Amino acid sequence: MPHTSTSSSALFGGAVTVDAGRVHVLDPAALQSAHMDALVRRAVFGDEGERNVARWLLWEIGQAVGVRPASIHDLYAARGQGKCQGFTVPAMNIRASSYDTMRSIFRTAIALDAGAFILEIARSEIAYTEQRPTEYVAVAIGSALREGFRGPLFIQGDHFQVNHKKFAVDPVTEVNAVKALVKEAVAAGFYNIDVDTSTLVDLSMATLTEQQRLNYEVCVDITRAVRAEEPSGVTISIGGEIGEVGTENSTPAELEAFMDGYVGTLRAQAGDMAGLSKISVQSGTSHGGVVLSDGSIADVKLDLDTLQSLSKISRERYGLSGAVQHGASTLPDTAFHNFPRTETAEIHLATNFQNMLYDHLPAVTRDEIYAWLEINAKEERKPTDSAEQFFYKTRKKAIGPFKRQLWSLPADVRATLAAAYDAKFTFLFNQLGIAGTRAMVAQYVSAPEQHRPLPDGASTIVAAPDDADLSD
Repeated sequence: MPHTSTSSSALFGGAVTVDAGRVHVLDPAALQSAHMDALVRRAVFGDEGERNVARWLLWEIGQAVGVRPASIHDLYAARGQGKCQGFTVPAMNIRASSYDTMRSIFRTAIALDAGAFILEIARSEIAYTEQRPTEYVAVAIGSALREGFRGPLFIQGDHFQVNHKKFAVDPVTEVNAVKALVKEAVAAGFYNIDVDTSTLVDLSMATLTEQQRLNYEVCVDITRAVRAEEPSGVTISIGGEIGEVGTENSTPAELEAFMDGYVGTLRAQAGDMAGLSKISVQSGTSHGGVVLSDGSIADVKLDLDTLQSLSKISRERYGLSGAVQHGASTLPDTAFHNFPRTETAEIHLATNFQNMLYDHLPAVTRDEIYAWLEINAKEERKPTDSAEQFFYKTRKKAIGPFKRQLWSLPADVRATLAAAYDAKFTFLFNQLGIAGTRAMVAQYVSAPEQHRPLPDGASTIVAAPDDADLSD
C-alpha cells in the first residue's frame, strides 16, 4: 500500500483511517469496543508482522487522541519545589493478565479523576513474564483507549538493576546490559526509569561515602546513558536507590553520602545535565513480603519516621520529589493512608495484584501451574520450604509460560477478578490521595507527539478487508 493513500483500519472500519502514514480517529467511541480487544491480542499474540503493525497502530491512535507515554519528571520537580503535595504516586507492576488488569486501573482513574499513577515493569519481570517493553507499552495504550481514558501515560522501567555477582566478574558487560535495556525501553515509550545500583553498596568500607561510591558513580554512568536516549521534548524521570530493599533501614547520612557524590560526579562529568527526580530507600519492607510456612505473610515493621525524614531531606536539600517506598504491596490496608501523610513521593506495588489473580484462578488452572513449578522451579526449593512457601515464592515464574492461558480465563472468572481489582485500585487511589490529580498532571506534564514510521506489512491490519477475521 503506498504511504500516500488513505485507507480505513480493518478493525475499526471508517472510524479510524490512515493517510500518508498518519492515523486519524473519526469516531473515538469505536475504540471502546471488542475491536480494541482484538487489536491488543494481535499486538501480544500475533505473528511478528501482525504484532509490529498492531503495536504501531495502537501507538499512533494514542498519539492522535492524546493517550501518550510521558515523563513524570516535571510533576516531581514541582513537588521538590513545594508547588504540590499531599499525595503518593502508586507505581504498579503489572505482571499477568495485563490487559484486563490495566483496564481496571484506567476505569478507576476515570472514576476518581486520577492522573498521577505509574505502570511499571522491572528488569527481572520483563524476563519471567515474557513482556518486552514494546508489548508492555502497547497493552497500556490499548487498555487506556478501551476504557476511554485520556491524558499522559507514565510507563516506568522498575529496578533496572546492576547484578552484583555479574558486576564483580565483568563490570563493563553487566552495566552495558542495563544500558541496552534502557535503549530498548526508551525507544518503546518508557519515559521513566528507576536505576538500581544499590546492589553495589559496600558496607565493608570505612566511610559512608566510600560505601556508596560505586552506587553513585555507576548510577551517574547509567543516567548519562538514559539522557542520551531521550526523544525530543522529553526529560525522562530517573530514580536512584541508596539501600537494597530487604536490608537495613536507610539513614539521612546515607542519603546525603549518595546524593552529594551523585550530584558532584554528574556535574563534573556532564555539567548541568538533569539528574534524579526521586530516591528509593529502605524502611522495613521486602519484595513480596516474608512468607510463613502456612503461606501467610509476616507482619511488616514499616519505619514511617525514616520515610518522612528522608523525603524531607531529599526535597529541601536536593530538590527531589521525595523518598520512594518499594515492597509496599503486601502491607496491611491500614498502612496506606500514612504515605501521603509522611509526604512519601511514590510507592511500588506488585505482589498483591499477582496474589489476587492466583486467588481467583480456576482450580484446574492453578493445579496445572503448580505441577509445572514442581518440575521447572524445583532447584529454587529450599529443604525447609513448605509447599505453600515454595509455590508462593516461585509462582511468578509461571506467568510467562502460561501467559496465553491467563489472558484467556473464563468470562465469569475475568468478571469476578475485574470487580476485585476495581475495588482494590479504588481503595489504593483514595488512600494515597491521587483522586483528583488529573488537573495537576495536566498543569505540569506535557506529552509531545512522537510519531513512528509505518512498518512493513502494514496492509495486514491497516488495509485488510473490513470483514477481516477478528478471532485469536
